[in-house]
Amino acid sequence: MLGAVFSFAAMAIAVRELGRHMGVLEILALRTGMTFLIVCMLLPGHGVAAIATRRLPLHAMRALVHVAGQFCWMYALGVLTLATVFAIEFTMPVWTAVLAALSLHEHLNRARVVQLALGIAGVVVILRPGYGAFHPAALVMVLGSLFYASNMIFTKRLSATDTPLAVTFWMSAVQLPVTFIAALPGWVTPALGDVPWIAVIGAGSFAAHYSMTRAMKLADAMVVVPIDFIRLPLIAVVGAMFYAEPFDPMVIVGAAIIFAGSYYSLSYETRR
Repeated sequence: MLGAVFSFAAMAIAVRELGRHMGVLEILALRTGMTFLIVCMLLPGHGVAAIATRRLPLHAMRALVHVAGQFCWMYALGVLTLATVFAIEFTMPVWTAVLAALSLHEHLNRARVVQLALGIAGVVVILRPGYGAFHPAALVMVLGSLFYASNMIFTKRLSATDTPLAVTFWMSAVQLPVTFIAALPGWVTPALGDVPWIAVIGAGSFAAHYSMTRAMKLADAMVVVPIDFIRLPLIAVVGAMFYAEPFDPMVIVGAAIIFAGSYYSLSYETRR
């Protein structure tokens, strides 16, 4: 899980560095291309049967929702402080619980209602509407978290029949032409110094999701999930040291409220 934490942080830094002279769509295209290349390199060891599917329309819908979430995340990283982006991203389990109740007919029990209430309260603390300078990009990141939650619902439905490699392969295969065509009008030829950051985005994305999946397999979610919260203070330190971003304690407070709701819901489900 620590591998996932550091991979997500490294991806955020790479996006910030490439965003100095590249558009978000181009960064998305390069990230998708790198991920697709990594999956194709792994394919011979697993065989073509590992990516077989009868649910291509559902894969396509998941890929488009995921790329929308990625666009919101990368756009927000270029405008907001790194800590604010990561804090708002912690609302994803809240929206996932709501969407699961609506689309998968899962029961919205007491714990999930508490999670929803604390999640909304945490967002209000972070954004503080009416106080100070409010940037619309914060709402873009909230929308991105909603897209990520939708992506989780699609993933849950697909995981019942398809392998993780198939989900990753078809996600990249669908996103690749979409992102490259969208990026062409504003394409900037990457410089030699961009290559390491492009590699970090592609490899970091794959490593983060692989590490998180392995962590969930090796230990209970009650052990794994709290480790993910380390991402916030870590990225806050990175933002302060390398980008001179001001430290906002209310971002930490808001994220802690969101996390408390998610942890309470998780502990309740585990006891049941």
